[in-house]
Amino acid sequence: MRPRRAARRAPDTPVLHRIAAVLLRYPDEATLTCLDDVAAALPAIRTPADRARLTAACDHLRRLAPTEAAERYVDTFDHTRRRSLHLTYFRHGDTRARGMALLALKHTYRQAGHEPPESELPDFLPLILEFAALAPEPGHRILLQCQAGLELLRQALHEHSDPYAGILDTLCGRLPEPTRRERDAWRRLAAEGPPGEHVGLEPFGPPEQTGLDPRPAPGQPASLPYPTTRAFLSAKEGR
Repeated sequence: MRPRRAARRAPDTPVLHRIAAVLLRYPDEATLTCLDDVAAALPAIRTPADRARLTAACDHLRRLAPTEAAERYVDTFDHTRRRSLHLTYFRHGDTRARGMALLALKHTYRQAGHEPPESELPDFLPLILEFAALAPEPGHRILLQCQAGLELLRQALHEHSDPYAGILDTLCGRLPEPTRRERDAWRRLAAEGPPGEHVGLEPFGPPEQTGLDPRPAPGQPASLPYPTTRAFLSAKEGR
């Protein structure tokens, strides 16, 4: 089997993750207010192709009226599970295995000193990116574990001809190149969909015990609790 080739671990990856986290958040007033600071941070991205893709996504959001930005976000991410930002769904569906994966993510956050929010499931991509920016090593491991979801989301966004697709191109490009076996497995997932065991998270207790709250209503913003010193990810955003 061909050895798995690691992607270059560039020093600008944490700031890239911070930028992508903002761009993939629901475009409420707080997020849109951050876009000028995102634009100011983009020159720190050293790879021209990555910088161009993130710039295009940022400029796209800045051109839209707030209501149009919100409507397009909902149309992209909330109307089909094939473009879900909750990454463990792609591999596990609504099964017991997904419940275990979510609990493992919460444990990883806590081990690194960050308490995950109660308002969002821990596999929400902008939340994972926030964490990866603050804790690069465990964050990188989470992104590797969720690489199938990232690749399938990327494919679905390209099929949708969506401006968000470039952000996923950038994120996937910072991960190791997948093996042929992995690509074959992802193709099967794309063709067949995730497992169909509809048991939710009940085996692991109610939300007050597991901390796994249900997905917010379509179009509702999800809080990101990890404050940083950068202006576009300030503490006031973690509502």
